Amino acid sequence: MNQEHVQELQDVVIRFSGDSGDGMQLTGTLFSDTSALMGNGISTFPDYPAEIRAPQGTVAGVSGFQVHFGARRVINPGDYCDVLVAMNPAALKANRRWLKAGATVIIDGDSLTETNLRKAGFTTDDPIAELGLDGHNLVVPGITTMTREALKELELDNKSVVKCKNMFALGICFYLFHRPEDHAKKYLDSKFARKNPLIAEANKRAIDAGYNFAANTHQFANTYAVPAAPLEKGTYRSINGNVATAWGLMAAAEKAGLPLFCGSYPITPATVILEELAKHKELGVKTVQAEDEIAGICTAIGAAFAGNFAVTTTSGPGLSLKSEALGLAVMAELPLVVVDVQRGGPSTGLPTKTEQSDLMQALYGRNGECPVVVLAASTPGDCFRFAFEAGKIAMEHMTPVILLTDGFIANGSQPWRIPQMSDYPAICPPVVEPHPEGEAFMPYARDARHVRGWAFPGKAGLEHRIGGLEKHCLKGCISYEPANHQEMVRTRAAKVAAVADDLPRQEVMGAAEGDLLVIGWGGTRGNVQSAVEQLQEEGKRISLCHFNYIHPLPHGVREILGGFRRIVVCELNEGQLASYLRQQFQEFRFGQYNKCEGLPFTVVELKEEFNRILNEK
Repeated sequence: MNQEHVQELQDVVIRFSGDSGDGMQLTGTLFSDTSALMGNGISTFPDYPAEIRAPQGTVAGVSGFQVHFGARRVINPGDYCDVLVAMNPAALKANRRWLKAGATVIIDGDSLTETNLRKAGFTTDDPIAELGLDGHNLVVPGITTMTREALKELELDNKSVVKCKNMFALGICFYLFHRPEDHAKKYLDSKFARKNPLIAEANKRAIDAGYNFAANTHQFANTYAVPAAPLEKGTYRSINGNVATAWGLMAAAEKAGLPLFCGSYPITPATVILEELAKHKELGVKTVQAEDEIAGICTAIGAAFAGNFAVTTTSGPGLSLKSEALGLAVMAELPLVVVDVQRGGPSTGLPTKTEQSDLMQALYGRNGECPVVVLAASTPGDCFRFAFEAGKIAMEHMTPVILLTDGFIANGSQPWRIPQMSDYPAICPPVVEPHPEGEAFMPYARDARHVRGWAFPGKAGLEHRIGGLEKHCLKGCISYEPANHQEMVRTRAAKVAAVADDLPRQEVMGAAEGDLLVIGWGGTRGNVQSAVEQLQEEGKRISLCHFNYIHPLPHGVREILGGFRRIVVCELNEGQLASYLRQQFQEFRFGQYNKCEGLPFTVVELKEEFNRILNEK
């Protein structure tokens, strides 16, 4: 390799794209994990096609994986790509709009057949000219042919050989960006070597073949080096939001000294949380894959009654089905965490697309006055922190908590510094100790924060029984009277409101006053923060207020709002948080910028909108 042609870059965006069966998710994951191990900051965006699989070779069936890696902390997966790896014409057409000027485009030349071009909707036999790609650095190797040649000595059928072409493309990118092959090969050995060592060997040879092709061709004018990021010292791993959520729940159970129970029904994109928890029986985790969403939450409620830290996981349609049982958990005042990994909908194909579509359902989607605590995580690694926080609030305040994540951060990944458990606070549930025989136990007696005691069935002197319960309860808890009913409603609301006393005050990123305050929540953080920071560097009087605690809102919000001339709320829905804030703070005017396309914001579009607002008189 000629070192004179090595160019150092501060950050790079690569998009791997192909048909639904081309293995682009695995290719992108191996490249991003390798970059994380080299110390780069990374942020990823897996872009899946519809659940109902489109015809092979069509634009609707394109699957993509975008990775942004750099010599600094990376907080978003990037808007436009420096390198596009397209395994067929449909992938090329679907991603044309995401190319930077002069970007490198690597496309499998063997896929440029008349049949494939027609399936992808091209009207000519020259996709390069039709898409206006003449100004880009085009590399058109015969990836499929060269993969077959590299694996011809192995006794594999043609279908298995062709499936390895994604590893050939990975080898090219490893060479282009000076990435070692070791991690990818170790992964392939761990995944295939025991059951099918021939497949493992074939994929490893394909990586080598792609690497050697790139090293010996003259089609790449430069190779690129991206230095390690100056991250805080510690032990890091690449983690996605679903795995981080599962680990945060386990950490909360450990700190509370209680077993963790998860009763759930599989649903995209939340299923991985249940799968991850099921791997850790040695940590006392119990999991039940229930027959439906209602059974999932009901098993969790029963587990909470029996003294477990209880969790159920779902997405928007499942949250709808769980609503009645969630009301039961509120009435019984049992600690329960409901993780809602939001997705777009309701519509065919949207289970794989991201939105912040369930906020109103989380806040109000139950009958009667039925308040619950609502939190929202912002990044993949952030999911650990807020899963832990959700468990702490649920168990210490004896209330259900809804934790909102979304498909973007659940499937996306980032380098995550593995924390020390000693850095996390103890969780102290109000567990009632055994009572002396004959001493009255009052199940609904409350402390100063309106929290009742948690008595597990079977404890001496605390056996739960129906007969004669009235004499051990506070007056009015059993029989209905209008005044008693109103008192219980107010008590539940006060208990949830008391959670705010345990929350950190709301912070603002930037000056405490200015021309524009941008409000975001949940998974929009990375892109919104990047847009705000870039405008701040240009001297604009703009700040960001990002919510993770949504109900109750933390202290200090009203003071922050009062310092700005204009306020705009950014969210991936039709304005749910904006409506909520208008209700809470009627003295302020909230503008809104919404997107409901199943895709995250881009930094470019956000900057354009913020500049437009700043330039208004």
